[in-house]
Amino acid sequence: MDRAEILVVGGGIIGLTFARELVAQGRDGIVILEKEPELGLHASGRNSGVLHAGIYYAPDTMKARSCLAGNRLMRAYCKERGLPILESGKVVVARDESELPALQELHRRATANGARVELVDEAQLAEIEPLARTAGRALFSRDTAIVDPKAVLASLRAELEASGRVRILTGRAFTGLAAARVAATTGGPVAYGRLVNAAGAHCDRVARHFGLARDYRLIPFKGIYRKLRPGASFQVNGNIYPVPDIRNPFLGVHFTRSVHGDVYVGPTAIPAFGRENYGVLSGMDREALSIAGLDAALFFSNATFRSVALTEPKKYLAAWFNRDAARLVKRFDAADFLRAQKVGIRPQLVDWRTKELVMDFLVEAKDESVHVLNPISPAFTSSMDLAKRLVREHFAG
Repeated sequence: MDRAEILVVGGGIIGLTFARELVAQGRDGIVILEKEPELGLHASGRNSGVLHAGIYYAPDTMKARSCLAGNRLMRAYCKERGLPILESGKVVVARDESELPALQELHRRATANGARVELVDEAQLAEIEPLARTAGRALFSRDTAIVDPKAVLASLRAELEASGRVRILTGRAFTGLAAARVAATTGGPVAYGRLVNAAGAHCDRVARHFGLARDYRLIPFKGIYRKLRPGASFQVNGNIYPVPDIRNPFLGVHFTRSVHGDVYVGPTAIPAFGRENYGVLSGMDREALSIAGLDAALFFSNATFRSVALTEPKKYLAAWFNRDAARLVKRFDAADFLRAQKVGIRPQLVDWRTKELVMDFLVEAKDESVHVLNPISPAFTSSMDLAKRLVREHFAG
């Protein structure tokens, strides 16, 4: 039987940074289970690489506390390791004057969270992002940066394995509990002293084996992108975002320049029918009917979800997708943007008691186990700070 002092379920950004912090605190005998044959095949390797800067999150939430600190830690890590990073900032633009009050609220939240932001006029905006358009004013975030997610994951893996204190077992999925403190996996049982649930889109399934997360349901949302075709001229220096509807956790279709110079626009927030439903049908499994039932229940009970469900699926069609993108910039030629291969899934938890989308990270602990639930954006940005906080809280001494 395999044995671990600390068993980490999930080899994404949360699992890797958690293990890294455990090593920093002198822990040994750490085993990471990753069900895929390699790291970064899901959310951690499919995101846009944007390091957020604490703009959107209500003060005193876990997201607000960890985002900006995580941003600083990740930027420092990338510089120390020589990983690609683009510190270009971000602008949030108002598509019409009705969005200006929400822009002011973002400025208030960002300031309360300690972010370096400022409201700029149209002339100042043109100096930062010449193609961006706004209704009078925009918000400029100086600390937003862009990294290569897969390069970060590869660096963390190399660091952990070089420590001699961590084993990463790929192609090995957690399937339940074989006995007290014995995990059942597809490669046989693993006895452990402590367990960390960092299973991403499957975090609720793992938690239920410990009697947790029973009041939550997971609703996946699909993010598709379009990409600037080679040779096309379209200047994006960093990031151009719309003012979001702060009642939900989605930020809207936006422009991002990657560290490799590619320009992407997206993602959508289309209700999906599987935790790994990246294609139209691929990734759908026997859970699809259950997810459809959850979607239907939310449609009739939650006005915010109903609005998303009615509008986002239209963005499978290029005309609807491009309409959103065109509202952020002074000129937009749809022919310059092609469907990108990159597709992501946002594993969104819903509190089934209230039928409300959960806006913050959730952490629950029981029987020597710690469960990181609702690990949605800005989880990648927050990961290093979140790991420090959780190790301090649950693994001290």
